[in-house]
Order: sequence, then structure tokens, then C-alpha cells
Amino acid sequence: MARRRIRLRVNGEEYDLEVKVSRTLLDVIREDIGLTGTKKGCDTGDCGACTVLIDGKPVTSCLVLAVDAQGKEILTIEGLSSDPVHLHPLQDAFLKYGAVQCGYCTPGMILSAKALLERNPHPTEQEIKVAIAGNLCRCTGYVKIVEAIKAVAQKGFKV
Repeated sequence: MARRRIRLRVNGEEYDLEVKVSRTLLDVIREDIGLTGTKKGCDTGDCGACTVLIDGKPVTSCLVLAVDAQGKEILTIEGLSSDPVHLHPLQDAFLKYGAVQCGYCTPGMILSAKALLERNPHPTEQEIKVAIAGNLCRCTGYVKIVEAIKAVAQKGFKV
């Protein structure tokens, strides 16, 4: 299998890697870079557990080849807060509103919510539901997740 040297920018840091051209961004993030907050769920782009932001847009990283992510800004859940002591407002709200149960979907949900609030700081409840529609949660029933995102939007936190 062909290999290629690539440079990825993840959470503001540069990574020089040699990867098989068929490797997904998800696998490279988790296995080569060591950032395991991005979860591997269905591996077919259906569950949203592997959602990351590429140039500010939510994408399922299991469907993106790592070689195609060169030259782009990649944000994972680990890069969400630049302050190691304080959580990002979305992370904080997910905890306060009980939007986390098993936590497997949480990184993807939070990053999808961040992308929404970046482009629309005051979304309606329906817009929030549409924004997280690609992220499946088997535990919470989504009510608390939507409440947490609404709370951040209402407070006007910079996301």
C-alpha cells in the first residue's frame, strides 16, 4: 500500500506523519497523534461520534482521508479550550445540564454545537436540533443536550 508524508495541523499544532494513503483522519488522530477524545463509532459516517471541525465545519473524520486534510485547520475536542484549568462554555453547560451520560457522543455533539454557534450565535431550538442531527446519542434523549446548547447561546459566550 502506498504511503505518503503529510503535515496535519491539529488543535493549532503541526504533525509530520508518514501514513498509508488509505488511512482515515480518525485513525491518524487517534492512533498516530494520540488524541483519543475523537471517538470511533460506526466507521461509516452515520453516528457522528468521530466529528471534528475542519476549517470550522463539522465532518465525520471516519470518512475523510488523512491525506485530504493537509492544509486545513483541524479541531478536536482536546483543542476546544485553550485553558487547561477551565472548560469551554459548551463543555461546562453539558455538565451543568446533565447532557452527558455515557459520554461517547459528547465530543462530536459539542463540536457540532460549536460550529453552529460560530455561524449562528442565537439559534432557534429547531436550528440546534438540525445542527446535531448527525450525532446519535443512545443515552440522553437529546433534551438535555439541546438545553445545554441553548443555555450557551442565551448567555452569548464566545465559542
